[in-house]
Amino acid sequence: PLTMDSGPLRDLLEFPPDDIEVVYSPRECRTLVSAVPEESEMDPHVRDCVRSYTEDWAIVNRKYHKLGTGFNPNTLDKQKERQKGLPKQIFESDEAPDGNSYQDEQVMCLKTFIFDLKNSLPDALLPNLLDRTPNEEIDHQNDDQRKSNRHKELFALHPAPDEEEPIERLCVPEVPKEHFGQRLLVKCLSLKFEIEIEPIFASLALYDVKEKKKISENFYFDLNSEQMKGMLRPHVPPAAITTLARSAIFSITYPSQDVFLVIKLEKVLQQGDIGECAEPYMIFKEADAAKNKEKLEKLKSQAEQFCQRLGKYRMPFAWTAIHLMNIVSSAGSLERDSTEVEIGTGGSWSERRNSSIVGRRSLERTTSGDETCNLTSFRPATLTVTNFFKQEGDRLSDEDLYKFLADMRRPSSVLRRLRPITAQLKIDISPAPENPHYCLTPELLQVKLYPDSRVRPTREILEFPARDVYIPNTTYRNLLYVYPQSLNFANRQGSARNITVKVQFMYGEDPSNAMPVIFGKSSCPEFSKEAYTAVVYHNRSPDFHEEIKIKLPATLTDHHHLLFTFYHVSCQQKQNTPLETPVGYTWIPMLQNGRLKTGQFCLPVSLEKPPQAYSVLSPEVPLPGMKWVDNHKGVFNVEVVAVSSIHTQDPYLDKFFALVHALDEHMFPVRIGDMRIMENNLENELKSSISALNSSQLEPVVRFLHLLLDKLILLVVRPPVIAGQIVNLGQASFEAMASIINRLHKNLEGNQDQHGRNNLLTSYIYYVFRLPNTYPNSPSPGPGGLGGSVHYATMARSAVRPASLNLNRSRSLSNSNPDISGTPTSPDDEVRSIIGSKATDRSCNRMSSHTETSSFLQTLTGRLPTKKLFHEELALQWVVCSGSVREAALQQAWFFFELMVKSMVHHLYFADKLDAPRKNRFPERFMDDICALVSTIRSFPCIFSFCSPVQDTEMIERLNTSLAFFLNDLLSIMDRGFVFSLIKASGYGVTPHYCNFLRTSCKLYSLPNPSILVSLRLDFLRIICSHEHYVTLNLPCSLLTPPASPSPSVSSLYLSSSGFSTNVQDQKIANMFELSVPFRQQHYLAGLVLTELAVILDPDWGSPEVINMVHNLLSSHDSDPRYSDPQVKARVAMLYLPLIGVIMETVPQLYDFTGRPSCVTIDDYESEGGSMISQTVAMAIAGTSVPQLTRPSSFLLTSTTGRQHSTFSAESSRSLLICLLWVLRNADESVLQKWFTDLSVLQLNRLLDLLYLCVSCFEYKVRKYWLVAFKFPRGMEWDSDKNPGTNAFGSQENLRWRKDMTHWRQNTEKLDKSRAEIEHEALIDGNLATEANLIILDTLEIVVQTVSVTESKESILGGVLKVLLHSMACNQSALYLQHCFATQRALVSKFPELLFEEETEQCADLCLRLLRHCSSSISTIRSHASASLYLLMRQNFEIGNNFARVKMQVTMSLSSLVGTSQNFNEEFLRRSLKTILTYAEEDLELRETTFPDQVQDLVFNLHMILSDTVKMKEHQEDPEMLIDLMYRIAKGYQTSPDLRLTWLQNMAGKHSERSNHAESAQCLVHSAALVAEYLSMLEDRKYLPVGCVTFQNISSNVLEESAVSDDVVSPDEEGICSGKYFTEAGLVGLLEQAAASFSMAGMYEAVNEVYKVLIPIHEANRDAKKLSTIHGKLQEAFSKIVHQDGKRMFGTYFRVGFYGTKFGDLDEQEFVYKEPAITKLAEISHRLEGFYGERFGEDVVEVIKDSNPVDKCKLDPNKAYIQITYVEPYFDTYEMKDRITYFDKNYNLRRFMYCTPFTLDGRAHGELHEQFKRKTILTTSHAFPYIKTRINVSHKEEIILTPIEVAIEDMQKKTQELAFATHQDPADPKMLQMVLQGSVGTTVNQGPLEVAQVFLSEIPNDPKLFRHHNKLRLCFKDFTKRCEDALRKNKSLIGPDQKEYQRELERNYHRLKEALQPLINRKIPQLYKAVLPVACHRWMLILLYFNLAQVIFKNKNSAGMIWHKEDIGMGTGDSSGSV
Repeated sequence: PLTMDSGPLRDLLEFPPDDIEVVYSPRECRTLVSAVPEESEMDPHVRDCVRSYTEDWAIVNRKYHKLGTGFNPNTLDKQKERQKGLPKQIFESDEAPDGNSYQDEQVMCLKTFIFDLKNSLPDALLPNLLDRTPNEEIDHQNDDQRKSNRHKELFALHPAPDEEEPIERLCVPEVPKEHFGQRLLVKCLSLKFEIEIEPIFASLALYDVKEKKKISENFYFDLNSEQMKGMLRPHVPPAAITTLARSAIFSITYPSQDVFLVIKLEKVLQQGDIGECAEPYMIFKEADAAKNKEKLEKLKSQAEQFCQRLGKYRMPFAWTAIHLMNIVSSAGSLERDSTEVEIGTGGSWSERRNSSIVGRRSLERTTSGDETCNLTSFRPATLTVTNFFKQEGDRLSDEDLYKFLADMRRPSSVLRRLRPITAQLKIDISPAPENPHYCLTPELLQVKLYPDSRVRPTREILEFPARDVYIPNTTYRNLLYVYPQSLNFANRQGSARNITVKVQFMYGEDPSNAMPVIFGKSSCPEFSKEAYTAVVYHNRSPDFHEEIKIKLPATLTDHHHLLFTFYHVSCQQKQNTPLETPVGYTWIPMLQNGRLKTGQFCLPVSLEKPPQAYSVLSPEVPLPGMKWVDNHKGVFNVEVVAVSSIHTQDPYLDKFFALVHALDEHMFPVRIGDMRIMENNLENELKSSISALNSSQLEPVVRFLHLLLDKLILLVVRPPVIAGQIVNLGQASFEAMASIINRLHKNLEGNQDQHGRNNLLTSYIYYVFRLPNTYPNSPSPGPGGLGGSVHYATMARSAVRPASLNLNRSRSLSNSNPDISGTPTSPDDEVRSIIGSKATDRSCNRMSSHTETSSFLQTLTGRLPTKKLFHEELALQWVVCSGSVREAALQQAWFFFELMVKSMVHHLYFADKLDAPRKNRFPERFMDDICALVSTIRSFPCIFSFCSPVQDTEMIERLNTSLAFFLNDLLSIMDRGFVFSLIKASGYGVTPHYCNFLRTSCKLYSLPNPSILVSLRLDFLRIICSHEHYVTLNLPCSLLTPPASPSPSVSSLYLSSSGFSTNVQDQKIANMFELSVPFRQQHYLAGLVLTELAVILDPDWGSPEVINMVHNLLSSHDSDPRYSDPQVKARVAMLYLPLIGVIMETVPQLYDFTGRPSCVTIDDYESEGGSMISQTVAMAIAGTSVPQLTRPSSFLLTSTTGRQHSTFSAESSRSLLICLLWVLRNADESVLQKWFTDLSVLQLNRLLDLLYLCVSCFEYKVRKYWLVAFKFPRGMEWDSDKNPGTNAFGSQENLRWRKDMTHWRQNTEKLDKSRAEIEHEALIDGNLATEANLIILDTLEIVVQTVSVTESKESILGGVLKVLLHSMACNQSALYLQHCFATQRALVSKFPELLFEEETEQCADLCLRLLRHCSSSISTIRSHASASLYLLMRQNFEIGNNFARVKMQVTMSLSSLVGTSQNFNEEFLRRSLKTILTYAEEDLELRETTFPDQVQDLVFNLHMILSDTVKMKEHQEDPEMLIDLMYRIAKGYQTSPDLRLTWLQNMAGKHSERSNHAESAQCLVHSAALVAEYLSMLEDRKYLPVGCVTFQNISSNVLEESAVSDDVVSPDEEGICSGKYFTEAGLVGLLEQAAASFSMAGMYEAVNEVYKVLIPIHEANRDAKKLSTIHGKLQEAFSKIVHQDGKRMFGTYFRVGFYGTKFGDLDEQEFVYKEPAITKLAEISHRLEGFYGERFGEDVVEVIKDSNPVDKCKLDPNKAYIQITYVEPYFDTYEMKDRITYFDKNYNLRRFMYCTPFTLDGRAHGELHEQFKRKTILTTSHAFPYIKTRINVSHKEEIILTPIEVAIEDMQKKTQELAFATHQDPADPKMLQMVLQGSVGTTVNQGPLEVAQVFLSEIPNDPKLFRHHNKLRLCFKDFTKRCEDALRKNKSLIGPDQKEYQRELERNYHRLKEALQPLINRKIPQLYKAVLPVACHRWMLILLYFNLAQVIFKNKNSAGMIWHKEDIGMGTGDSSGSV
């Protein structure tokens, strides 16, 4: 390592001294006083429990852990903090003016059409621009300016990849705490009956009907008035405040629809049964109090007497229940803050709002079942319970209650039929607050925040969950609940009727031994010594419903018992009769064989007091001489339930704890159950009790989990000495732990984190586990008494094991057996071996020998002093275990790993070894065990070797992550080299070519999913690398040395042959940038990560994970405060230098952010020799949003293979590129420069390709797009001329508008964000775009400096310029553009020949870019762009004394700019032009040359173009007018082919934007024709088209591109036809795009014509590949013609006429408009009316509704009129023979027709005999489709049809319809019937018949009409024949159900035929004179018939007509025959 002083770099080298600490954190206690037993003497088990519930948490804290990648701030909200203070970057796209001001500006521009350029103001000039400063100095200044005020953290600007919880994050587990369910606060407000005569006592409890279980203890409350309470004064001692609670908090763990809140009422015992006592409450009403005054007084005095005498006894009175979920769900659904609900009879209830009842509903509102019910968020409800049910004396049991509750939910409840007791109980129900004040626990301890002890408290009511709850105990709780259930004294002699049971908890047998541990109910003392059950009057076998709650003493003895005394209470006052007479006794001993006795009991009852010493026996034991009720049968049923965190109530756990404590106390024999265990068989019992733990119930195991694990761990590290023998219980304890852990995992699946770690166990390890204490009875290590003896911790496992424990351990550990420990030969040997080993263990020198010796003396008391360290013992046990135990341990490896790590840290901490050198911290034996353990896992089936079928994937994943986290932890505490060797051993150190390795494995072992292996590997690596000292572990400050190992690994060979360094001069530099052996040895983890990236970086092999890993690492370094110093960051970046090469290799697979279509492979790019289409022209039409079809290369000049791999997603590519930029930004520049020097031209070009891609990737998205969904903002003009590469349709760079191109930022697609969020996102995006581009600029500068001295600089500099131009084309901030222009000026200044000789295309591009920015709305951008443009002209002039090239390019650029840019601003461009003029005027050096004049000429010329195009601005919103203007301008450039071409391209772009693909294709065909004209002048090549004549077949319009004569334009002139399009390749490019556009338009026949021109060119070039592609596309086109037959639609045509002076040039103009297919007349009408209405005012524009000729005189001169008519293409008969297909009839259209009906008197429609029709035929100046969508009408002719001609047309149409329907194949019966119905149906008989009657009833007088008359007659003849055919056809098609319909049709037909017969047969004799004599050559006649028939059939549609001889004019007098 380099030697360096302390400082930031020093910190990189070393782990911080305070890296790990052990913290003792006080356990938070909910209550003011900790819950501990009151007794000072406790048995060991209780003591252990209490310690477990009170000791502090022992936490291991890795101080810097949060700096690892698992807690990367990019994935947290810290991102926002890191983004504070960012400057707002200014983007022109955001700054554009809004629409209104913009339009005003346009109007202003029009007014100042002739603008005085000389008097306008320039922008600020750049100082010293014209000085001749040395290039080095300029570079230095640029560099300084670029690097000042940069944002430090790149990743703070970049959103993290969307990941779920990162795999490497282990969340801190929750602190173990007391369990609560969902908590409900119930407040009891008031209880009021109709009469108030005595006190009433109430209790509340929750019941679950489905589970048939009481799920809470009782809450007793007292709502009596002081007067009523006074009646009981003699019997009730003063009440404790804890018993005065009126509100309670209930907890419900499993809320369901079955939970009821049951309210029970009791009253003072009185004479009479419950019914009698309740009667007054039912019959008296409060309203009648005055009327019943006397009766009430009497009742009151009776009540007072009973209270005096029987005040301490109660009797059941009434009850009711509330269906809890109804209240909660209704309260949740109401709008008010609190809800009032009234509950009436039988549980029906209604909601009350504002005290008015809205309606009643039955209680059954929701279905039963366990739907999830949420009690945490409903609105508080106030309930008024109005009805109670009288208690039935014989139905008091819980079973009866469940029946009642189930019944209540039924609509026809039995309870509803009972007469209720009316009362009003008001209670509030609401979700309990988080931390309520004045709260008492079930043990009456005050919960924290109890400001005043005098306030009435709220009680927490203990829950009895409906099902098991698996939460470990964390607080001391020891309660007993006694439920007397029933008593049967039916067979008892003597009087015993009013029976009460007195319950007492006794600690001895004397009556005074009753303990005051019974909780009071309400308004009484806190605790009492006895409790009485309620009395059921005159019932010898009563049921009880009491709950007696008892606080159990912590330590129970055999004498503790429950005593039940039964009394008969005398209700009537009789002389000499005592108030209560004892009538029986029984009891329950609390302990049975040392275990708490609980459950259901059926006890016999003794008639006499129990004898002495009864308490240790059960009443079931027949004591001699005692009398029992009913012959000692069980007559008293009682249930005892304990809720205790002391008593496990599980026999297996009890036995285990008892044996362990017996060992601790060394008390033998041990009594467990009926057994007495002697010391000699203790070992077997102990082992069997450990293995029997498996049989224990899971719930108690979980409750006592912490204690249980503590004890098992203690047995591992402190083997007991039993009868002088050391008993090794390590293996048994290890097995027990493994099985317990697995049980928890299997049964508590919902309780796991993402790594499958059970939360209960993670909490145990994190908070609870600590190293067991050293000696028996001493507290565990740690401060403040809880830790106790620190001596223990210094004792390591000895270097030499005691002989008794020394196992025979070979390397394989196969014959290790933990039970080998024999008997020590003699105590002396044992002593010697222990002391001897101690003496040699230098690590223990802190312990005095006195301690050593004395510690041994304790050996014989039962436990060995701690000779073992837990982690060492655990590792040993794990290594030697086998079979199912090993499997179980591996299943939950994480648990043992985490235990081991915590034990190791504790050991180091207490032994003060955290400062010791890492190599000396742990003994070698332990390290061997760990190695063995890792190799065990590695050999586990199917993880890293494939020896068995795939096991449970989930388990393998868990094991993999467990091992990774373990090794990650070890990196913090063990020697780095040792852990790296473990990583290597895990199969992660050496990477063969992993993909091949995996593929082979897959074939061999037919694995279903090999990607699992990849992801296992990545997860492992990712977790290892998430270490907080990852950088330090990588030795970032070391120099690379040559490889130490003579044989490099497979992967290093594979990688080093990748060709990154071809001409290496400095091996060290190459090593730093390659994954060489030295690199991977020196920077081990970084080498692993980058090797993994290089090998698995394949989209098919799970690469998003590996990319995310690198992204996370870099992002984490970026935000890490330890690495904020630039010098340190450069060192960190050195670890990732090979990343640049790795990403360069993947260029072909990266997502193409530039939007190149994926169908073009890289081969195509190369074979075409790079960019095919002039970037100038591509830029000319940028900004279109049309999807592009082909686009030759914009980057990737150098890839060697076609893109055969799949491509990375946008998100993965973006992550990779941001990583690349981070490395480029932070790496040392001098190192980069040295490396660039070594790179070949090919590799440097690839690097430039990568930077080109980065520019597109991090382009800024326009903010306004986010603010207004899908509404393009103004100011998008920057978008309109971007050229990512070369596409005649314009750029793809505006793809940020295409949703599918932006899916890497899903978060920005949400449109429901607040404005502030959107603004913030824009701020971040702006800064990211600026910073990313500045890094690219920095790198370009380094490349330029590197290559400026080399020979091959031209190609590299061309690439640099390309990236620079591309970045100018993208949406950039003002700040970046200033630096970009500075770099561009420096580049042109250093290498002028590059632009003016080599890269001519780029000169064109540069002009366009500069001009574009000269029109920017931001003045600083304009200043820099103008300066750059002026210097460009100046340099061009200095090279050749004129600057024709720049002049030409600038003129063309301006044309394309103003032609396409929507919001292009002339005002700003004029200002820039003025700035350029100013520079020319101030340039003293060139003042004497022609340069200033040339500049002036150019500027004025540009200004003229501007003015020409201003008019276009006016029509920006009128697409047709805009295209017309562009057309006109293009026509004006007829003599300037380059500019005409530019304008044709502009038009193509505009058409594409509007999806007019046919027109776009025409523009491209015209462009190609224009190029062909000039190419034929330049080159004489046979295979090239002769000129535009060649293109005639594609379009007849193309001849207008004929070249003007040679004397006007010479293609050889400088700057003329110099564009790249005027080449063979340019022509091919145009034609290919034309074909693509025709294809998109669906005109596949035209595609064929285009390729006819292309094929000869490719044939001449022998380009088989291109020909193959073309023929493929032709096949596709012809297939589509076949498949889409009858489905294509090309367009709809309308004649549009404009009338009115408002239209200006358009007035009285007529056009034919081409609209998209299926456009309705209403649509175009609405569009034009809307558009012109907006322009001139809605009231000014009027649409003429008819198609008649317009008389201008009749129109209002102040209005604008539009006439729109639908027209159809029109063809002459001769034309029809060539126009056969649908395409023929819709292509090259020039004539259109529309019809107008009229009558002579001016109406449109009239009677048949007066109905005329006008056919208008329009001819357009050009054929459709053309380069415009509207074409002027050049000629118009009209044909007028007379009424009879109209009739003939109608009848012919009808006949054709019939013929078509009849001959349709396949037949369509529905259509046929429809046509038939229309022809012969009765309803329409009038149709054809009326026509015949009007025109055929008489022979016309006018001979001119004879022919028409005859023609109509023949039409009818035909018509009837067709009807007949149709009927015949229909008959063959119909089913039986339509026969009647057929008959009806036939009847109608015959009627019609009969009516027509005389009219059809009436001939005009003049037409039928014989042509030949009858007798003349009959054969000749037949022959003539035949020939004529043939001709006619050929020319007429055979389906259309049946021809008669009359039709041929052959009069024979016979009209019946037909030919």
